[in-house]
Amino acid sequence: MTVNRRFLLVRRPHGTPLPEDFRLVEEAIPEAPEGGFVVRNCYASLDPAQRGWMDDAPSYMPPIALNDPIRASTVGVVHSSKTPDFQVGDWVLGLNGLEDYSVNHAGGFTMKIDVSAVDSPSKFLSAMGAVGLTAYFGLTDVAKPQPGETLLVSGAAGAVGSAVGQIGKIMGARVIGIAGGAAKCQRLLDDYGFDVAIDYKGKSVEQLAAEIRAAAPNGADVVFENVGGDVMDAELLNLAKKARIVLCGLISEYNSPQKVGVRNLWQVLAQQATIHGYLIMDYAPRFAEGGAVMAEWMAEGRLRIDEDVQDGLENAYPAFMRLFSGANTGKLVLKIADGL
Repeated sequence: MTVNRRFLLVRRPHGTPLPEDFRLVEEAIPEAPEGGFVVRNCYASLDPAQRGWMDDAPSYMPPIALNDPIRASTVGVVHSSKTPDFQVGDWVLGLNGLEDYSVNHAGGFTMKIDVSAVDSPSKFLSAMGAVGLTAYFGLTDVAKPQPGETLLVSGAAGAVGSAVGQIGKIMGARVIGIAGGAAKCQRLLDDYGFDVAIDYKGKSVEQLAAEIRAAAPNGADVVFENVGGDVMDAELLNLAKKARIVLCGLISEYNSPQKVGVRNLWQVLAQQATIHGYLIMDYAPRFAEGGAVMAEWMAEGRLRIDEDVQDGLENAYPAFMRLFSGANTGKLVLKIADGL
């Protein structure tokens, strides 16, 4: 590369993002600052959370500034360095942007990784990155399902949801997944080992709640929430006493100009349930610990993590929109370069 391509946010989306909200520009490749280094990004994670970061609204992270690149977790190779902590050629995982080259500083979030342990560096954005570890720590540290308990997962065919269901099975839970469409529901049963799959499409809250009740007549002990809206309302009508709800995402509302909210919150009180707002960023210091367990489970054939790798920074917009159309068939990753 002789230039640094950068995928910028130039207008805040109102509802569903449009191509005009972004711009791909070319700039000079940055130089490493004193005490810092430059990363050649090879793979970038595409996640629903990025849609929230585009809004100028209070959140757990500051909004992406206009004319800055879309923030993303990336895996790449150190291109140039002025710090002994990171050498040229080191593989690293960090929070950068959708761009060819990113400036980093020693002491930040970026960490070295050993890509010899995986078949593709992209695994550090899926199984051994924020997505897989969201599922791992969300269950092992937050929800703590016990053998024989019922785990209900929304967005179950997605990258996080499919991992949650499989880890729930490893921990001895009975797992019910909610997904959109017959093909995704069949994948939950055939590929990920869920006990029950429920299709939410074309159903009212009452109809969906009735299907959940039929699958879990005693209610769900643990709800891993990725969707919100009507799906969550149906789930709240099927809580076991003192259920634990892990609130991980609300993808049904990310592109909605008017937030829907939850109407059946009373059930949390009635069933003495708890809702835990959960962010994986709190577990960053323990990524190596969780990643080692995830790698072991995959090696043993107990855990399957699929990836949907889209090619080219120039395709960042259509690749990102696959998240909201349901077109992605695994953890959505954008390949920017080979890193060779």
